[in-house]
Amino acid sequence: MDKENLRKTLIADEGLKLSLYKCTSGKNTIGVGRNLDDRGITEETAMQMLDEDIDLVMHEVSESINFFHDLPDIVQQALCNLVFNMGISRFLAFKRTLVHLRNQEWDKAADELLDSKYATQLPNRSKRVADMIRSAA
Repeated sequence: MDKENLRKTLIADEGLKLSLYKCTSGKNTIGVGRNLDDRGITEETAMQMLDEDIDLVMHEVSESINFFHDLPDIVQQALCNLVFNMGISRFLAFKRTLVHLRNQEWDKAADELLDSKYATQLPNRSKRVADMIRSAA
C-alpha cells in the first residue's frame, strides 16, 4: 500500500489542525483527526511532545536570561521547570529571584520563589524546585 498517498488523502479529508478542536462528532481532536477522547496518545508521542516542549523552553530561557548558561546545571533545570509550568513572561516577573540567581545567592533566590502566588498554588512543586536551586550551594 502507498502509505504516503494515504497520508496525503487523509490530510486532505481530515485537515491538519495543530491545536485542540471538536470534530463533527463532538470529540476532542488534534492533528489529522486524532480522537483524543477515545484514542488518546501513546507514551512515545507524549515523550516526543515533551522533548519538543523542553527544547522550546530551553530556547526561551536562554534567549531571555543572559546569564542562564553560567548557572549550575541543577539551577538551569529548575528554571526550565518553572518556565515549562508558568511560561517565560510570567517567570520574568520574578525580578528579585532573578537578581539573586544572577548573584548566585541560591538560598535567597529559593526564598523569593517560595514567597509567591506560584508557591501557594503549587506548594509541593515549588518546594521541590526551590530545593533544586538551594542544592547549587
